[in-house]
Amino acid sequence: MPYILWWKLQHSAARCGNSSMAKQERPLEGLAPFLPPHSFEALEHYFCDFKIYLTLTKHRNSLHGDYRAPDDRHPYHRISVNATLNPYSFLITLVHELAHLLTTVQHGLNVPSHGPEWKAEFRQALLPFLGKDFFPSEVEVALQAYLKNPAASTCGDPHLYMALARYDAPDPKKKHVWELAPGALFELQGKRFQKLEQLRSRSRCKELDNGKIYFVQGVAIVTELP
Repeated sequence: MPYILWWKLQHSAARCGNSSMAKQERPLEGLAPFLPPHSFEALEHYFCDFKIYLTLTKHRNSLHGDYRAPDDRHPYHRISVNATLNPYSFLITLVHELAHLLTTVQHGLNVPSHGPEWKAEFRQALLPFLGKDFFPSEVEVALQAYLKNPAASTCGDPHLYMALARYDAPDPKKKHVWELAPGALFELQGKRFQKLEQLRSRSRCKELDNGKIYFVQGVAIVTELP
C-alpha cells in the first residue's frame, strides 16, 4: 500500500482560514518531514488553493514523480512523489509536478508536457526556494544553471544529478556507471549489462541477454554484479 495524503480544498483550518477544520491540519503537516527544514511553509498555499491528492510512493526506477489532471472520475489534481528521495530531490520533484498543475490551470491540456509554458511555471514556482538556504550551496549552484533550460528530469543534467546524489542514503551495492571499470557487470532496471568503455558522459554497454549495445548515462545508479 502506498502512503497516501489527501487534502481537500478546506484542508487546514489555521492555515486556510477555516477554524472548524482544525482536525485536518495533521495530514497536511505530514509532508514536512520529507522536505528540507522550514520549506513546507512556501508550499502549503498550493494545498489551500487547489484540490490535490498526493501519493507518496516507494522507490520507482523509471520516475521520481508524476502528475495527472482532473477528469470525470477524479475531480482533483493527482500528484505522486517517491518517498525515498532525499529532501532536496523531493522538494524539486514536488515543485516539478506542481508546475504541471499550474500549467494545466493556466494553459489547459493542449500544450507540451515540458514545453515553454511548463518551463516558465517551474522557474516561477522554484523562485521562493532560492537564496533562502533551503538547498546546500553546490545544489543551488547546479539548480540555478539547470533552470536556464529545465529538462523533463533532473537526471538529464549531470551536474545537478551529481550534486543531489551526494545527499542520498548510502548504499554500498549501488554505484554510478562511470565508477565501474571496463568489463564490470551491473544490473539496471532488471536487466544485466557489461560496461565496455567510458565515453565523455555516457558508457558503452552490452546487454548480456541479447548482446545489444546501449549508451548509458554515466551518472546512472546501478547495482554492480559479481
